[in-house]
Amino acid sequence: MVAMVVTSLDEFVARPEGAVVTIGAYDGVHLGHQAVLRLVRELADARGHEAICVTFDRHPAEVVRPGSAPPQLTSLPQKLELLAATGFVDRTCLVHFDEARSREAAEVFVRDDLVGRLGTRLVIVGADFHFGHRRHGTVRLLEQMGAELGFEVLGLGLVPIEGETSGQPYSSTEIRRLVGAGRVREAAALLGRPPRPHEVRGVVETGDGRGRDLGFPTANVGVEAGICLPADGIYAGTYVTPDGVEHPAAISLGRRPTFYEAQDRSLLEVHLLDFTGDLYGQLARVRFVEHLRPELRFDSVADLVAQMRADCDRAAAVVAEHRAW
Repeated sequence: MVAMVVTSLDEFVARPEGAVVTIGAYDGVHLGHQAVLRLVRELADARGHEAICVTFDRHPAEVVRPGSAPPQLTSLPQKLELLAATGFVDRTCLVHFDEARSREAAEVFVRDDLVGRLGTRLVIVGADFHFGHRRHGTVRLLEQMGAELGFEVLGLGLVPIEGETSGQPYSSTEIRRLVGAGRVREAAALLGRPPRPHEVRGVVETGDGRGRDLGFPTANVGVEAGICLPADGIYAGTYVTPDGVEHPAAISLGRRPTFYEAQDRSLLEVHLLDFTGDLYGQLARVRFVEHLRPELRFDSVADLVAQMRADCDRAAAVVAEHRAW
């Protein structure tokens, strides 16, 4: 099943059978999210309703508290693709979140959008879900309005990580922490089953050609601001070209201390292990499979080249192991 995406609540036309609706940022579409979406699908099927996911075109925190908004695990196109790939949703409704939306009263959203536009019969959200101006909307408000307007409410606790005895739940916050620490293999285990490596996307830009001069040509990938990047270091991973072919790769994320005293930002450079050709201007999808080592400063170019050869050999072995999972 391919989920239809409706890009505006104003364009949404409810179906007569009504809907089971879930609302959330759904950043990463991790295993906890997938469990909620599976429940939405099951209840929609049992009741003869449509299954709808309502999400946002940006994290609401980017509007209401931009100084502390979290980096995102997925770009908007990635999120929509991942929601569709679950197979649990009939339609995804994308809400444009801006200043006007942030000032909207919670009651207005419930009456006009949840009921008036979506035809909600059951809404499923997190138990700590808040919405509307000044976060006035809560599960309790939904329950009160549902009794009046004819819909039910299910407030869910966070889904515990399978096999985790401490009861720690799946959460986008925890996955961001793992990615930010370079612990990408652990993050992958929370993102999917089988493990789904953290992926970033961007366009291949023209670099200084240094990698080519050293015998390791790289694709310099420009990633949009606000996307969660791993800690600086060397990684084994893969690179997906626009035709959908996934290539094993050695990935460098950092500031190249062997050549530069200081740089104002980290550079994402990817050396494809089984590809030669021109990638400039193309969309790249870079997947981080495993952290290999921290970024280091070498005393000589010869030492750096020797280490790069070793990194490529190890990256090839790690990716081969990953593909066997």
